[in-house]
Amino acid sequence: MGSLENLGKILMVLGVGVILLGGILWLAGRLWGNPSLPGTLRFDFPGGSCIIPILASIVLSLVLTVILNLAARWLGK
Repeated sequence: MGSLENLGKILMVLGVGVILLGGILWLAGRLWGNPSLPGTLRFDFPGGSCIIPILASIVLSLVLTVILNLAARWLGK
């Protein structure tokens, strides 16, 4: 039963982390609105538009890589 207890703890920590991240993003959106980062390509054409967030994708990839590597080391895998 020890493994279920560990799984429960991990799920609770992840849940709290998701709630905190959501709160931070919500607060940032209210404070700074929706600014366009440098490196965002926006194409407007009749009938629609296309937005390609290149810099935001790179930053998100780096952050997730660091978080997943830390989690893997923490879990000992």
